[in-house]
Amino acid sequence: MSISDMMSGLMLIFLFIAIGFMIEVESEKETMKEVAISYRDTKANLNEALYDEFENDLDIWNATIDTNNSIVFASTEVLFGVSSSEINREFQKILADFFPRYIEILGKNEYKDEVLELRVEGHTSDTWKHSTSKEEIYLKNMQLSQNRAYNVLSYCYSLNDIIIKQNRPWLQKHLRANGMAFSKLKDNDRARRVEFSVVLKSESKVYEILK
Repeated sequence: MSISDMMSGLMLIFLFIAIGFMIEVESEKETMKEVAISYRDTKANLNEALYDEFENDLDIWNATIDTNNSIVFASTEVLFGVSSSEINREFQKILADFFPRYIEILGKNEYKDEVLELRVEGHTSDTWKHSTSKEEIYLKNMQLSQNRAYNVLSYCYSLNDIIIKQNRPWLQKHLRANGMAFSKLKDNDRARRVEFSVVLKSESKVYEILK
């Protein structure tokens, strides 16, 4: 075999490798596009569904729905007492109204299998009465926020409501309580708050692709 033939053969091999690589890259790009579109559409549709259901209640509850579909309850007078994790009676009434309707939305076919995690987050201020150490302030607020999140989760999970009862196996797999302390503090007037947020499977896949 001549050198010319060998070079031609090698060039042919490299050509096949290049074509194979291009096909693989195009396939990965298409997969990324599909995942991104799925996340965008599910997120937008869920946002619309949440607004349709709760729009008339938000002002009454002093609550908001943000673009990431987090529902934020931020009335300092309603939620808990100062430095307390005990749920006020008025907030119990709000949760009893809100949570079954919330789960009914998430339990629909277009969302239920897309939910990776449903989070109840507790948030606090960055101060603590009679505490001066930054470390002590952080630890006390972290414990408080975790207790608040847990108590809200426990109350919602234990509601004597048919929708909640039917969805308890699903809630056990997806519902989580997270204490955030003051890690997301932006406004001291909204420091004492509870947020319900949804992590979608497609969102998790987007982050995996970005990694």
